[in-house]
Amino acid sequence: MPERTQPAPVTGSEPMSLHLKSPFGIRSKLVFLSSFLLVIPWLGYQYILGMEDYLRRGQEQTVLGTAQALATALNERPELFNEGSYSPATRSEDLYVYPIYSPLSLVDSSLNDWGAYQQYEVLHDNRDFLATELTPARLYVDDESLRFKSMLGEYNGNLYAYFKVTDDAVIYRDQDALTVYRSDFLQISMLSKEGNDVTRYVIAPYQAEPVYPFRVEEDYSNPVYEERIIGQWYDTSDGYIVELRIPMEMLGDRLGFAVFDVDDPKSRAVSTVVATYRADDAERLGSLRLPTPEIDRIVAGMGYNNSRIQIVDRSGRVLLTAGDIQSATGIKLASVAGGEKVSKYWLFLQNKILDPLYYQILTKPSNDFIDELYSEVTREGAHISSALRGAPLTQFRNLSDSQTRLLEAAHPIMANNEVMGAVVVDQNMNGLRTFRNEALEQLFNTLITVMLIVVLGLFVFASRISTRILGLRNQAEAIIDDAGRVKNTIIPSQNSDEIGDLSRSFSSIVERLTQYTNYLENMSSRLSHELRTPVTVVRSSIENLGLSEKSAESAVYIERAEEGINRLNLILTNMSEATRLEQMLQTSEKEKIDLGKVISGCVEGYKLAYPDSAFELDAPDSVIHVAGVPEYIAQLLDKLIANAVEFTYPDQPILIDCRSLRDHAVIRVSNAGPLLPEEMKGRLFDSMISVRPQEKQRQPHLGMGLHIARLISDFHGGQIRAENRQDQEGVTITVVVPLFYK
Repeated sequence: MPERTQPAPVTGSEPMSLHLKSPFGIRSKLVFLSSFLLVIPWLGYQYILGMEDYLRRGQEQTVLGTAQALATALNERPELFNEGSYSPATRSEDLYVYPIYSPLSLVDSSLNDWGAYQQYEVLHDNRDFLATELTPARLYVDDESLRFKSMLGEYNGNLYAYFKVTDDAVIYRDQDALTVYRSDFLQISMLSKEGNDVTRYVIAPYQAEPVYPFRVEEDYSNPVYEERIIGQWYDTSDGYIVELRIPMEMLGDRLGFAVFDVDDPKSRAVSTVVATYRADDAERLGSLRLPTPEIDRIVAGMGYNNSRIQIVDRSGRVLLTAGDIQSATGIKLASVAGGEKVSKYWLFLQNKILDPLYYQILTKPSNDFIDELYSEVTREGAHISSALRGAPLTQFRNLSDSQTRLLEAAHPIMANNEVMGAVVVDQNMNGLRTFRNEALEQLFNTLITVMLIVVLGLFVFASRISTRILGLRNQAEAIIDDAGRVKNTIIPSQNSDEIGDLSRSFSSIVERLTQYTNYLENMSSRLSHELRTPVTVVRSSIENLGLSEKSAESAVYIERAEEGINRLNLILTNMSEATRLEQMLQTSEKEKIDLGKVISGCVEGYKLAYPDSAFELDAPDSVIHVAGVPEYIAQLLDKLIANAVEFTYPDQPILIDCRSLRDHAVIRVSNAGPLLPEEMKGRLFDSMISVRPQEKQRQPHLGMGLHIARLISDFHGGQIRAENRQDQEGVTITVVVPLFYK
């Protein structure tokens, strides 16, 4: 490509292509930075966990202190653990007999007269003893529907007992039957006073009525009525209750109870037996154990009702249980005041949205759990073993079937430097966990509210800044039109911040730039006007000089001076041409013209004006109507042809093409010649731009030809562009003008 003259400054049509717009604006960046606020809930969560750890240690010391206080009250009281005439409770078959301080009624099926003693009742089911060795059955089924709870008490030389039996089908004794084992019945087995044989009693009523016990042989034969044992049999919704009174003088050292179940009323075969022992022989019946009532009074005097307290003897047998592990939370949480109103919308938000979100990381405690060790007659554990060795200990234990965690403490009870038993204090950690969850919920609610307000505030602030910057950018982009002229200005902001100061600075710059641009735009016309007078004076002087002197030497100088004056006059004409054209375009009116006819006439003229160049016109026979001025269309085409003639290779034709495409008319002027530089494609139609080499500039060129072509194209509502040809080396200039439909 020929070398070009010095390029003009970049105009306003180019910066749009140079913008690198980031997908992350100020708002996105501020929102991203505000996301670091999420570290605050994490720090709060860690703080609450640390506080929970301190509270756990404090609760551990409190539980151990409670056990120590109770153990201190029981220390040096060996009479409280006096075994009396009963053997020590060392086996699960052993039975506890609690002292009762008032007579009990045997006709009250609700067992209300037993009162608080019912908390000591013991559950027996097939997990304890499925008594397969007992007669009369040969093989018993593992029936989970059969179980019973029992309670024994002693008052005024009598042993009181009740049995709450759960049975899905109660089968009573047939009215005509003589046997006592072909129905549901309760068997009492006791060792004789002499201790050499086992006596058995069977209670098998015909219906719910006062009991009629029978003493039977080992094979349940020869039933003999025993009048000393009295009681009552009651029906219940899930089985029956048997309440008894047995004189203490009848009892030996061993005692046991067994419930026999018959499910088939036709065969009346015993299907299941659940007992307090494995076999009714002298070795495997249970021993009686009589707890000391003084221990109850000491524990009740402590008034500690938020823990489960148990007293165990040296064998680990539970002598006393006070409190319920489900309610022993250790920490009592204040409930919401009755008069305090909570918004239903807040409750919906808390229960339906926040809580499900929070409890993805939190564990919600539940009091619906069962402590298997609590229901046992004996207690085991490292803390109890340590206490029975004389060393107090606390430990945590997780229940296998739930997420509940228990805190257990055991402290030894001493008498005469000997361990008599231990105080076991248990608490579940649900209270502490609930306290932690409530603290975390309040913390999260507060932090989420604060973070939402901060993020919303930052977003509004960023949106405000972004809007002001975008407005300033839009004003800056609208200042310069596609031709590079300053058309608008920037309205200075009244804000006192940095963006307002920037707006005022830009406004001042644009104002000064506008003044300077106006000065440059008017300079050519002023120069043209001012220089024409001295040029005329010089021309007239040269002409007069040429008339007065006719020497050969002076004629050469006069000819050169006239040539320079003509060249200077052409420059002045070109300088003022664009200005005059703009003024004319502002006052010209468009008319309906046949574009093809105008172009055909112009091409015929070019063939005469440029005899050394070949022109080829490709135009349809149909009429192409546009709204415009024929003279201006011809002037536009003159500039394009003149440009093409200068750059066309010898013996190569100039192609002129005129077509209608959709709702536009398209004019193309193509020449075979050097290619356009890539950096000049967008600036070729600007003012004072030229790519002609010096050797082709036979006359002065100011780069105004194609600029005038663009002015005419803009006047007709069209567009003009230049691009390199694809079929061969050369350039094609395309003008697109809207068609006229009226």
